Amino acid sequence: MTSQMLAISLRTLFVSALLLVSTLTQAATAPADSLLTLHQMRLDSQKSLSSFYMYNNMEGDQRYAQMINESLSNASQALATLQDLSGDSSKALSGQLVGLWNDYQNNLKNLVGTLKTQGYTDLQPVADLAEQNQKIMALSEELYNKIQQETGYSVPPLIQQSRKQSLLMQAIAVDYSSRSASVGATFMGGGDSRSMEELVNEFATTLKALSQAPENTAQTTKTLNNVGTKWHYIEKSLKNYNENSVPFLVSKYSDSIIDELEQLSSQYAAAST
Repeated sequence: MTSQMLAISLRTLFVSALLLVSTLTQAATAPADSLLTLHQMRLDSQKSLSSFYMYNNMEGDQRYAQMINESLSNASQALATLQDLSGDSSKALSGQLVGLWNDYQNNLKNLVGTLKTQGYTDLQPVADLAEQNQKIMALSEELYNKIQQETGYSVPPLIQQSRKQSLLMQAIAVDYSSRSASVGATFMGGGDSRSMEELVNEFATTLKALSQAPENTAQTTKTLNNVGTKWHYIEKSLKNYNENSVPFLVSKYSDSIIDELEQLSSQYAAAST
């Protein structure tokens, strides 16, 4: 074989290797991207309900109307990108999720319209909305697990833990804001059936575990410290929610904590590549 032919053969082999690596990389990142999109959709679903309660609490404050619209738009866009899943079961679950989401979205918009026009809503439609949101969260979690099962891809533990912490913080915000937005002195219910004490204790325990993870870098430690500072600022209010309700404060800080936790997930993802 001449040196020129050898060079061509080596070049061909090199290009083939690059194509193989690219294909394998795409196969690995595709489910990761879908799972991240689904996670963000779940956060937006919870956020839309929390913002609706705050819209009620703050007597039609348009900031919360805008937050509702943004959450609905973001979640709808996320669902639209999840229609090309590879697994048959994942596709079926995704289709069911779209149907549930469309019903929930329409009902939420109708309730916002009712609040705008008459200044109050009846209890039952709001209770139904909260129940729909719970079904969306349950089905989306099933889809999240099914994507991993069908693709063979597993979300790295620290990333998964930080995502669960984001969802937990949003569930706490939903629960807290719903207590302040009671209709006829009746608790409307949030996105999690557990007590506030259980939710708060779980968040504190998981935050401590994340902070003690040996894989933490200077960057992730700084982010976790930021989360801890903000969490400690509202933790007492959350534990004593029946004594002095501060929904605006909890809503504001929970949004900031979730932003920090999503940043933490990204930092863990960058460190694992």
